[in-house]
This record gives sequence, structure tokens and C-alpha cells, in this order.
Amino acid sequence: MTSKRRWYNPDRVDQAVRKKRAMAPVRLDHLETFALVVRAGGFRAAARERGVASSVVSQTIATLERAVGLRLLNRTTRSVAPTEAGQRLLSRLDVALADIRLALAEIDQLRDRPSGTLRINAPAPAVEHVLCPLAFDFMAEYPEVQVEFVSDAAIVDIVAEGYDAGVRFGEHLAQDMIAVPLGQPLRYAIVAAPAYLAARGTPAEPGDLVGHACIRRRYPGGTLAEWLFEKDGRIVEIEPEGRLTLNSAHQELQAALAGQGLAHVFEDYARTAIGEGRLVEVLADWSPRLPSWYLYYPNRRHSSAAMQAFLAFVRRSSRQAGAPPDPGCGR
Repeated sequence: MTSKRRWYNPDRVDQAVRKKRAMAPVRLDHLETFALVVRAGGFRAAARERGVASSVVSQTIATLERAVGLRLLNRTTRSVAPTEAGQRLLSRLDVALADIRLALAEIDQLRDRPSGTLRINAPAPAVEHVLCPLAFDFMAEYPEVQVEFVSDAAIVDIVAEGYDAGVRFGEHLAQDMIAVPLGQPLRYAIVAAPAYLAARGTPAEPGDLVGHACIRRRYPGGTLAEWLFEKDGRIVEIEPEGRLTLNSAHQELQAALAGQGLAHVFEDYARTAIGEGRLVEVLADWSPRLPSWYLYYPNRRHSSAAMQAFLAFVRRSSRQAGAPPDPGCGR
């Protein structure tokens, strides 16, 4: 039997190699998933945010890596981190995705009624005592808008993280943000159970806290909260001492109700328990009033129709509640 000789054709081989190495089409939703995995810190967290199985997210990333022909994430049993290629892609991707969201927001304003999703990052006290009550009425007025609040005490880049706005104290705002006062001025309260005070005594001034069981708060960054007092121009800052350290106001309030010591919480958290006599406020004349929360958003791009509607709703609600006038200033 005579075999057919296959002649070597270098041009044909080079074309095959180039074809094999060429980047396959990349889907936009796969890029969004990649950015989400990095931001969330893992496949499971990204899957929870997307409402899908972890295997779906993992398969999406694998498909994306095959399409670009490069590994984009280094995976360990505990975390994922972008490779050099992944980091380069991500640095351009954040800006590109923000532009796409902006384009969608701009055409959304052509609708007769605002729609879409409003995402706001805020500390838990602001969500529970200010944003949620506002959102309930806002959603009733704008049924086509979806609202998502993410409780987070850490300072985040709201643009890079894909939020429409954030809520923080005024001194924690970046210079390129527009800030709108949100709600009334705030005040901390030092509270304890009546049984605790009967056993340990009632402090009359901040210095009397020495020797008391103070329920301490640790922030997400690892630092311990200090207790600030002010009276007649005198300012006193205390580093509380105690055996119990927690990281949420709800936990601190629960501990105070159980007689574990003195808690330092926003007045809103303790108001009901004080009114019912289950907690007693001490050092009230030393408790300074703080500025209100601020709703802030970037001034270098247009806001979505949903965000514009929410801003108008906030301003209207503030006027009705008799809050200080909105300066409308960029910070």
C-alpha cells in the first residue's frame, strides 16, 4: 500500500498557531463577574451577591480565562487574588464598567418614571434609623426602583465599588463628593441596667468611669472606639476599660441590658429601653451633639434617574422634618 506523503507547509502551521492564540470573544457579563469576585474576595461571596451557585461563578471565570488565554486569578483554599494580568485588566475594567453604568443611567432618564437599582453604602446605624424609614416611603412612591443598602462601617471607594452613594459623617468625605445632610443631629448615650448601677454606683463625671465595666467597641479596622465627652467648653476623651469587647451596637445594647456594664451607643438604639426603664442614661449632661449623617455622591458624573429621585425625596423629607437647610455644597 502506498502512503500519502504530507508535505510541511510553514505558512499553514503559522496560521494555525495564530488562530489558536487569538483571543476568543469575551462576554461583558463574564467581565462583570470577574470584577465582582475580586471585590467580594472570593467565589462564594460573589455567588451570594449574584444569587447563584459558587460553581456557576467558578465556571464563568474559567470560561473567561480560556477566552483570554491567561490566568486572571490565583486561587487558594481561603482566598483569591488577581494575577498580574488580572490586575491590569481590573485597572481598566473598573473605569469601563463605570462608563457603561453611566450610559445606562443616562438613557434610563428618558423613562417617564425612574427605575433601576439604587445602591447605597452606609454604617448600620444610618441604615437602621435613617435610610430604612426613608426607603420604605420612597419605594412606595417609586415602585419601579429597587433599593439595596450595604451596611459597612469601613471607608470605601463608592465609585470603584459600584455604589450610587454613601453615608458617612461630614469629616470622612472625600473632596470630590457632593454632600447632603441626612436626618437630625446625633448624640451618643452612656447607658446601663438599673441593677448594674445599684451594684457599682452611678458615675457623675467622665473620670468616674475608671473602675467601671465599660463595654468596648472594636471597629472593622481593628481600633477601639474612644468615648468623647464635652461640658462647658471642657472636652474629655476616655479610652474605656472593660472585659467585654464587641463590634456592633446591637451587641453592646444586649450586654448592657444583661447588666454587663456601661454601653456607649447612639441615642436612637437606647431610646426605647430608657423609656421602658430597662436602661438608665448616665452622664447625659456630658454628651455632645454630633453633626448629622451625610449622604454623599460623586460630582464628576451624572446620577441615575433613581438617584436623582432619591435626592429630591431626601431634601423634601428633610424640609418636612425641620432639618437644617441643605447647603448643597461639594466637599
